[in-house]
Amino acid sequence: MNHPPPHTLRTVAGELRAASVRGPALAHEHLVLDLDHVGDGAAVLDPERHAASVIAELIELRERFGLSLVVELTCRGMGRDVRALARAARETGVAVVAATGWYYEPFHTPEVDARDVEQLTEILVREIEDGIDGSGIRPGVLGELGSHGDVPTQAEAKVLRAGARAALATGLSLATHAQLGRGGLAQLDLLTGEGLPAHRVSIGHQDLLDDPGVHRELAARGAYVAFDTVGKSSYRSDDTRLRLLLALVEAGHADRALLSCDISRHGYLRSEGGQGYGHLFADFLPRLRAAGADDDLIDLLTRRNPLRFLTGANVEEN
Repeated sequence: MNHPPPHTLRTVAGELRAASVRGPALAHEHLVLDLDHVGDGAAVLDPERHAASVIAELIELRERFGLSLVVELTCRGMGRDVRALARAARETGVAVVAATGWYYEPFHTPEVDARDVEQLTEILVREIEDGIDGSGIRPGVLGELGSHGDVPTQAEAKVLRAGARAALATGLSLATHAQLGRGGLAQLDLLTGEGLPAHRVSIGHQDLLDDPGVHRELAARGAYVAFDTVGKSSYRSDDTRLRLLLALVEAGHADRALLSCDISRHGYLRSEGGQGYGHLFADFLPRLRAAGADDDLIDLLTRRNPLRFLTGANVEEN
């Protein structure tokens, strides 16, 4: 099994030295997506209709804030289109990491019910080794593997176990979807129970869970704590997100926080009046600075942490 070389990211354009990423990253985003199960077309980022708006935003963020990397966590059953991701990376000059895995149970594809953990692991490893959908484009992360509720369902547990085994086999890291922030500790128990080290795991949507004790426990065990829905005010205010992040930093776990906006429908795009991918940089980080964060902390949260999560190593070690 060929693992990525040390200190190397696997992007849609090929391998990239982590040390060459000099600007910030968005640790959990969607550039192409289709979660429309109700037929209203809202939970969609279409590779044709919305591509121009997505690309324009990323170009602006590269020019204004130095955006250098997007971790794109659209996986199987979520409308993944890696060729569209490759086009976006070419046109924006922003590196993009693609993902593989299965989302939480309502969005599982038929093979999840039909296959066991080992067979699902083989599907993931094959995509990681050979590329996605005949494109030759290889995923650089497992994600966003999902569950909902305090404990994963049987099907979700099967998917999480397969993801952990595929991560171990290929040397990739794994990012989860914890619906509304719940169930993160159970996810971590399951993943580490398969032998996956906690420092190769990011537990998602923790800014939707107002429980600093859970955040501290996840970080103390070595996992990354994703504050990745920044700007989604209908779920949680940024005031609360800022309080929760500061609590984690003050508890000594700044090196385990990841930040992003999780743009997951076209209504969130700036062209449609939404907060856009840049809300983190234009609004939230200035508020974090006003609360006392210096340049080094901002760089840790937005660049060094995501690079360390993806590679399992400090970028300075390269």
